[in-house]
Amino acid sequence: MPRISGVSDRDAKLGTKIAFFFTKRHFKQMTGGETESMLEPLRMYAYVPKLLSAIGRLELAESKIDVLSPRHRALAELKSATVVKCEYCIDLGSQIARSWGLTDEELLAMSDYQNAACFSDVDKLILEYATAISRTPVEVSDELFEALRAHFDNAQLVALTHIITLGNLRGRFNVALDIGSSGFSEGRVCALPDAGRQ
Repeated sequence: MPRISGVSDRDAKLGTKIAFFFTKRHFKQMTGGETESMLEPLRMYAYVPKLLSAIGRLELAESKIDVLSPRHRALAELKSATVVKCEYCIDLGSQIARSWGLTDEELLAMSDYQNAACFSDVDKLILEYATAISRTPVEVSDELFEALRAHFDNAQLVALTHIITLGNLRGRFNVALDIGSSGFSEGRVCALPDAGRQ
């Protein structure tokens, strides 16, 4: 149960209702379904309409990043969620990752990606980068960044970094407000939260 009750449909102002409508539609396109708690983070942002508008624009811009493959995006976002241990993000991210081609085996292997044969060397670099960025303190080594540079150009590195850090913003916001699972992966395999430190 979240620490704050979000803004209800009944109490939402017109701009917020519009944001709720388009977010529901977007999530349904990405996941194939709707859940009762799918809007929980937005219901919190609705208390501060300028923040709701800003986060909406940021999410829209992020959704249009096309310099990375869906697979690489999914790995980066989902690993960020598992390190931060955001139930909402892990649940939603697992469903999106499935729709972008990740297998159940890959979802389950994310917590031990270094030893998982199902991930390529590039996949493992992305997962290591997401882990390094998502931990506190952030510890991205020069060696890791140079290894990434061998596979990604500057625009791709910026996009990858942004996707991971936006995942951190989402996850830490949700964890702080105790926003739980979104329900999109109900009855399906989900990535597991990392057992190590944050």
